[in-house]
Amino acid sequence: MIHAFASLRASLQRLGPLALIPLLVTLSSATLAQQPADMPPTPVIGAEVSRKAWSDPLESLGTLAANESVTLSATVTDTVSAINFEGGERVKRGEVLVELSDAEEQAALREAQALRVERQNAVDRLSQLQSRNLAPRADVEDSRAQLQQVDATLQGLRARLENYRVKAPFDGVVGVRDISVGTLVTPGTELVTLDDVSRMKLDFEIPEVQLGSLTEGLAVTATTAAYPDRVFEGDVGTIDSRVDPVSRSIAVRALIDNPDQRLRPGMLMRVTIARRPRQALVIPESAVVPEGQRQRVWVITSREDGSVERRDISVGERRRGEVEVTEGLTAGELVVSHGADRLHAASRVRLIGIEDDSTSVSEILRANRQGDDA
Repeated sequence: MIHAFASLRASLQRLGPLALIPLLVTLSSATLAQQPADMPPTPVIGAEVSRKAWSDPLESLGTLAANESVTLSATVTDTVSAINFEGGERVKRGEVLVELSDAEEQAALREAQALRVERQNAVDRLSQLQSRNLAPRADVEDSRAQLQQVDATLQGLRARLENYRVKAPFDGVVGVRDISVGTLVTPGTELVTLDDVSRMKLDFEIPEVQLGSLTEGLAVTATTAAYPDRVFEGDVGTIDSRVDPVSRSIAVRALIDNPDQRLRPGMLMRVTIARRPRQALVIPESAVVPEGQRQRVWVITSREDGSVERRDISVGERRRGEVEVTEGLTAGELVVSHGADRLHAASRVRLIGIEDDSTSVSEILRANRQGDDA
């Protein structure tokens, strides 16, 4: 025995220190594999490999704009005679918002209407005379031409009168009122703002290198500091046709429905684009055990006897608390999400709970403590 040990020591000295590493690993593995059979199982929390909707997020900052927005201005010079809004209320298309004094135009309209009656009577008389060959045909035609001239004048007066009634061009919300009755306005004077906020435009920019993964119709989520607990959903509506040569970015516009009118033009929003939408296998990020360049998980192969196996996997993208698995697992398998740091090749486990969207780890631990106390 002594001679054999001396021979082994001499052989190891000739091989050098590096030769000890495989031997130590072998001895360690053999030691772990020979754990006592009566060792109590290790309590763990599991998670099921599930198939979920997945995408590669791309984040940016954007600014909201109304679906339609306009500042209504005066086109004539006169005084404000009536204001039919207070500010902030919804109005319908065609509603008169501001009325300007039109006394002179109304007088001109009445004068033209009286002249038209006169011209019409002249046409009627000459037509009767011409039917009895008592009036030349040329006089009848001249009279009708004069009637058409009056009709054109009336049409122009009615069109000018429309300029004295400022109407809403679409359904929307009016802004703050900054004018009063009696104010003298001139062409270009701003009277009221009108915004259609039933649907909002969210404008933002993305880097040029991400253009290949962006298409119209991709789902978009957005948040704002004004409503920290609310996530607004929309989709990509327009991608600009040009890349900015200075910033090397491209402008993108998303459309977000705003039925409750919480969003306002000019708000800053953090937007996330869901690129390459797909169905993926997903596990909790806590279940992944990195070992060098490898990514591994502990798979519970049998709930009855608590047997587990360590398995190499390939991971894809990550998001908060979750990781995409591209190889190594199948849907429905059960992995160890908490307690994997205490496992080895000979371990047996006791499953104390399964975490999912409706059951958290803290709830499982609390229920387990209550069961032990009972």
